[in-house]
Amino acid sequence: MSLPVRLQRIVELFRSAPKDIRIQALLDYSQRVPPLPPHLTGDAGALEQVHECQTRFFMATELSDDGTVQIYFDCPPESPTVRGYAGILLEGLNGETPDAILSVPDDFYRGIGLEEVVTPQRLRGMGAIVARLKRQVSGLAARRD
Repeated sequence: MSLPVRLQRIVELFRSAPKDIRIQALLDYSQRVPPLPPHLTGDAGALEQVHECQTRFFMATELSDDGTVQIYFDCPPESPTVRGYAGILLEGLNGETPDAILSVPDDFYRGIGLEEVVTPQRLRGMGAIVARLKRQVSGLAARRD
């Protein structure tokens, strides 16, 4: 599996942790999702909804001047598992290059124990978030080239 270093560390943490620690870690990551920056707050057109998620989940990506991707998620605090997954993605992928993000397998989260702590429906939503993220990043990369 080809993962950026920070995301690989997170995967290893979850893979090696007992179930109760994975749950706690997911909740910890849910608290790491920052609020949207002012230029995205209140601009409904700036965020794309991931309709496959049970939770109202929105996202946006931007390409920085240095060629790295900035990722933004908007997910209610009342949905800690999906928000925790967003936190994992932010920690592991924010600031990476488009190529690094596009090389991440869509189902990288399988086999690290999340299937033991979240429902299959939530797992499908997680897959949809990765797919949407990669689609947005692919669009950014195409506009850059």
